[in-house]
Amino acid sequence: MTSERSVVHLLRHGEVHNPDGILYGRLEGFRLSENGRDQAEIVAKTLAGHDLAAVVASPLQRAQETAAPIAAAHDLEIVTDERLIEADNRFEGKKFSVGDGALRSVRTWPLLRDPFTPSWGEPYLQIAHRMLGAVHRARALAEGREAVCVSHQLPIWTLRRFLTGQRMWHDPRKRQCALASLTSLVFTGTELTQLRYCEPAGASDPGQTGA
Repeated sequence: MTSERSVVHLLRHGEVHNPDGILYGRLEGFRLSENGRDQAEIVAKTLAGHDLAAVVASPLQRAQETAAPIAAAHDLEIVTDERLIEADNRFEGKKFSVGDGALRSVRTWPLLRDPFTPSWGEPYLQIAHRMLGAVHRARALAEGREAVCVSHQLPIWTLRRFLTGQRMWHDPRKRQCALASLTSLVFTGTELTQLRYCEPAGASDPGQTGA
């Protein structure tokens, strides 16, 4: 018997209103900007003709707001999965730059001692494992159809590197995970058989603060 084909789309949330330019991580109260809401609508239109059976999102406001127009278009409720949340980061709430940010203080330098784990936040392998669990839950919810999981840049990129057999540590400036981009995982049964990437709302700078 032929195994069913299922697709899980990993969607990075849209642009966030962040006038102070801080690394907001898991902090509450960070909503989509007007541009971010437009990006969410663009993705909803892109997925309008897809056979979506589930829309799953990180509990953070920006992810929930990005998921909303997609869920509404397909008459689905948003399922919240804590495993899709942003990575934990010790620099949360601070500006992260050499000139005027957290790196200006020598007290923060010990946090940078190990870029491979990394020492300043949630271990990459832990991120990959929780994200993979969320993806397989979404795949099961949409068996033979498609699901969307709204998450964040680092978790999505970490999972992608894990799935393609690349090392976990990397240069953040080279992440291929634009705002409101789709990293689509195609499964035959439970086996990953294809990975696709597209940017329905256009390209964005991987280093954009807190995005």
